[in-house]
Amino acid sequence: MSATVLTAADAEKAKIQLITDEAKGCQAVHDVVVAIQAARRSGTACAKTRGDVNLSGRKPWRQKGTGRARAGSFSSPVWVGGGAAHGPKVRDYTKNTPKAVKKLALRKALSARILEGDVILVESFAVAEPKTKLFVALLEQTAAKARKTLVVSTVFDEPTLKAARNVAASQLTRAADLNTEQLLAFDKIVLTRDALEILSERLAP
Repeated sequence: MSATVLTAADAEKAKIQLITDEAKGCQAVHDVVVAIQAARRSGTACAKTRGDVNLSGRKPWRQKGTGRARAGSFSSPVWVGGGAAHGPKVRDYTKNTPKAVKKLALRKALSARILEGDVILVESFAVAEPKTKLFVALLEQTAAKARKTLVVSTVFDEPTLKAARNVAASQLTRAADLNTEQLLAFDKIVLTRDALEILSERLAP
């Protein structure tokens, strides 16, 4: 299987307009990556306030004459077992990002990786049998010395998906699902030719 580094000229032939201006798109990349990571947060942390704890509403002692500080209830945050003050509540961390910003961020990240020579173009990526050693050998053949490798294709057959499950340093993703964070998280990106066409359609003006 032949594997070549995807150059800027190859990207232009595939109708992918690269961003060569270092300043353009940086804020979009930041916003999109933050939104992706925020969407993964479960937001289920929840602390009981003084109104939620199951304690008596009785006043601990009378207001005056004891010499002690005033106390209104056992559920006060200053008491052991009382409610939490300003504790976390269930919330949704999802951020709404415009489609134009997502497209700009994806194009910026892909442009940067292509210009750095980190994108490798192959005709196809598949193993004959669902064996981890075959998958690892194929990775070494296409992206040698890469610590972490992202493989992008339009679709993966079942043997390839099964063979890749035990390789933590690699990830398989479809071109239709590729996002900005994935483009930045791996040392090398193995891209099939049909996946390049899908990305060209996704990044079209």
